[in-house]
Amino acid sequence: MKQILVATDFSNSAENAMSYALALAKILKMEVVAVHAIHPTEGINNSTYNAIFIEDYYAKKKEALDEWVKRISLKGGYTDINIFSICDVGFLKSVISKYIKEHPIELLVMGITGSTGITGIVGSNASMMVTKMRIPTLIVPLESNFPSFPIITLATDYETTLSAKDVNALKEMLKGAISQKMQVLYVAEKSDKNHIQTGERAIRELFPNTGIDFNYISDNSAPNGIMDFIRSNHTDILCLVKHHHNIIYRMFTTSTVNQVMNKSVKAILVLHE
Repeated sequence: MKQILVATDFSNSAENAMSYALALAKILKMEVVAVHAIHPTEGINNSTYNAIFIEDYYAKKKEALDEWVKRISLKGGYTDINIFSICDVGFLKSVISKYIKEHPIELLVMGITGSTGITGIVGSNASMMVTKMRIPTLIVPLESNFPSFPIITLATDYETTLSAKDVNALKEMLKGAISQKMQVLYVAEKSDKNHIQTGERAIRELFPNTGIDFNYISDNSAPNGIMDFIRSNHTDILCLVKHHHNIIYRMFTTSTVNQVMNKSVKAILVLHE
């Protein structure tokens, strides 16, 4: 069965992200895995390595994670969902990368503090994860909760070719939206009619069974245009597509993704070309 992976540091933002993931998993009939990375030097006192002590420390960490997962699932009434927990030693990126290579992960979910800034162990890693890892990643601000009928907005410059994995992830999110409708947002200082027509056609071909509402904003700043749209239009999940190879286009560079993440109180799904 496909899985949703949730990174946790036991913070309030991580707990909110876990609740969000569970609500989504219930609709999509997926499993949820909570992962906690123990820093390589964590639990070692005064640089003195004690094998017995450190193994006990790791066991208590795993026990704490299991209790954390159980409490959240009971609180939200998600006892019918298959939930697992992984507690491993290493940096967050390496721990997550290792798990993803061995399991059918559909989506990575991480919590941040939202409009108050990217802080906390998991929150500060969110920008790094969307930069270094090419897995669909849902960033959930503390202020964001999974609604009954989420409205999804895909921001695009029509220059990006989504990978099959990312297209599938977005289609899964649309299943979670139930309505099978999506807003598409194009932000540019200048627009070209042929470019727009080609872009719209490509989007419709990727999502043939989805009702699509195309929106256009003229702005020389992608983050500003996106935030203006969010403020004036109902959006629950904002989808951003990050470029990895082409630095000519400004739409979804790492800085753009980070700026929007740091300002928005909406969940953000980061996809990759």
